[in-house]
Formats: sequence, structure tokens, C-alpha cells
Amino acid sequence: MKHFERDGQHLVRLTLNGAERTGYAQSRTLLSDFLRHELGATGTHVGCEHGVCGACTILLDGVAGRACLTLAVQADGRALTTVEGISGRDMAMNDLQQAFRRHHALQCGFCTAGILMSCTDYLERVPDPSEQQVREMLSGHLCRCTGYTNMVNAVLEVAAARQSNSQPAKSVETSDA
Repeated sequence: MKHFERDGQHLVRLTLNGAERTGYAQSRTLLSDFLRHELGATGTHVGCEHGVCGACTILLDGVAGRACLTLAVQADGRALTTVEGISGRDMAMNDLQQAFRRHHALQCGFCTAGILMSCTDYLERVPDPSEQQVREMLSGHLCRCTGYTNMVNAVLEVAAARQSNSQPAKSVETSDA
């Protein structure tokens, strides 16, 4: 149920990075603007405002989506994760962020937040991607600073590390000889 309050604006209640949040938005307010201006989640960047560049990518109920193509009122009652929410509670970088840093997979950083969000979703769905698959996933983002190679290397490193950590330990057989 939508509530009209405060000068005809809608009350929007959502879970942002694990915390219940509320704010007010006009019917036409974009989710990207709502996150940045109403809730202070400035890690969500606004680039093209047409869904092409990917800078505004967030996770909406765990699925990557463009915040510039979503209205704030559409997020009412839903769970959102922004780049601020992928770090641990202690704000330590997660494995993907660390790999981006290690591989110099960012330059100016403007597109990085959205790319990290897409990579987070992608690795959940495709835990062992090929290089070509990662490149195809990244093709939904525009970065003017890099050639994407270091991003691909970072994603592949994380995928391999997660795969090796999820493999059951090999049992050691002993003989009674």
C-alpha cells in the first residue's frame, strides 16, 4: 500500500544494504536519484540516465538492475544492495573488491561501483565463467579508462578462488600394509 505524504510524495520503505530505510519520492523519481539524494547512498553513480553505461547498477532483490531505469516507488518493500553493501560490516573490502585493486581493474572509479554490482550478481549465477563469458557480461558497462582486461582477470581470479574454496577436501586414504 502506498502512502501519500509530504507534498504529494510517496513514502518508500525498503531494505538498503541490510538496514530498513524510508524516504519520500515523487512518482517520477528515479531510483538512482532517490538513493543518492534521499538516502545518501552516493556509491550509486549516474552516468547516461538511459541504462546504457551501467554506472548505476544495483542489486534489487539480489538481481543486478539499472537504478536509472527504475522508479523509486517500484523499490517499495524490496531489498536493495548498493556498492556500499558488498563490503563486510567492518567495511573491509570483499574478495571481488580486493581483486579489482590487485589487478588495477579501475582507473577513475566512476564506473567501478556498477561493474562490481554486476560482477557480484554474475558470479552468484555463473560461479565458473570462461573469459569470453566475463567479457560478454562486462559488455553491458562502459568504461572510458580501461581496456577491461584487468577487470576480466580480477573476476576470473575470484571465480577460481571461490571454486577452489568450495571443493570438498580430498580424503587421504591409508593402507594397513
